[in-house]
Amino acid sequence: MLKLSENPAILTPDVQSLADFTGTWWAAYTKSRFEKAFAWDMLSHGIGYFLPMREKVIFSGGRKRHIMSPLFKSYVFFCGTEQDRYTALTTNRVSRTIEVADQESLIEELLRIEKALLSKAVIDNYPRLPIGRRCRIISGPMMGIEGVVIKRKDAKARMVLEVTILGQGAVVEIDSDLLEPI
Repeated sequence: MLKLSENPAILTPDVQSLADFTGTWWAAYTKSRFEKAFAWDMLSHGIGYFLPMREKVIFSGGRKRHIMSPLFKSYVFFCGTEQDRYTALTTNRVSRTIEVADQESLIEELLRIEKALLSKAVIDNYPRLPIGRRCRIISGPMMGIEGVVIKRKDAKARMVLEVTILGQGAVVEIDSDLLEPI
């Protein structure tokens, strides 16, 4: 079971929807695995945030565990003033903030994700790993291996590990979360 105390709310608890926020939206690119800590910081400073998360089941230490995992690795959306952006940067959990030129479009897109999360839909991220894209495995025992994505289905990707001199390769199936485009 999930321990709620370990996870911040997906949305600042004092609002019903992210549409209720006023101010400017930014996307914070956090340091690796700092999304939840950054959301807790935003909450403690009274800054509105949106951290889309999904439940994942992992096996660790021979046990089945349920965790909440950010939908977009290293990204948390927050809303406020220029002073709030400065406060976010001083948390030492953010690498940079990304200005949002089209605020209305971002809000519409985030509202769609919020609605899907609230409806308890099965949701997964869809990184830009189109078929034919060269990628690298970023974690686990195969870390550093490069190949070409040939198929994606749900949270899995099939990647070809090429031996060009032979004109052949081997296919490996791996979690899409473990791949980054090269």
